[in-house]
Amino acid sequence: MRDKVSLSLTTILASLLAVATVQAQEGTGYTATDDEVNRIAKQLYCPVCPNTPLDVCETKACQDWRAQIRDQLTSGWTEDQIISYFVDQYGERVLAEPRRSGFTSLVWILPIIAVALGVTVAVQVVRGWRRESKAEVADEPAAELPAETVARLERELRELR
Repeated sequence: MRDKVSLSLTTILASLLAVATVQAQEGTGYTATDDEVNRIAKQLYCPVCPNTPLDVCETKACQDWRAQIRDQLTSGWTEDQIISYFVDQYGERVLAEPRRSGFTSLVWILPIIAVALGVTVAVQVVRGWRRESKAEVADEPAAELPAETVARLERELRELR
């Protein structure tokens, strides 16, 4: 009986040690996922290919840059640090969305101004059309019916009552 108990305890102890070893190995090997890499790569444009987001560009350079983003994420870099790194290396042209400060703020303000100006012009044009149509109706003389026709219409209306 003693052999069975000692064998059971040894088996349980060996199982616990194996589980602890596996958990320790899993905790040390963090690797950034493709989703994490692509979330950052979507915010950057390829410095080599014109108008191509980094997450879809298939050049060797872009593959290397995505691998670099993965390494930086694995090393503990934040999203802002990685984007700042690429801006420092290649300039603001790598940003998919310009920063909202300084001269680049015009990129955000000018479309709003253009839409407001367009709506104002459209409203003024429609008002002008309405004024013209009302003026045309007012300028036309009222059609006068001959006295005989007016008398006949009045007679017919009296008869209907």
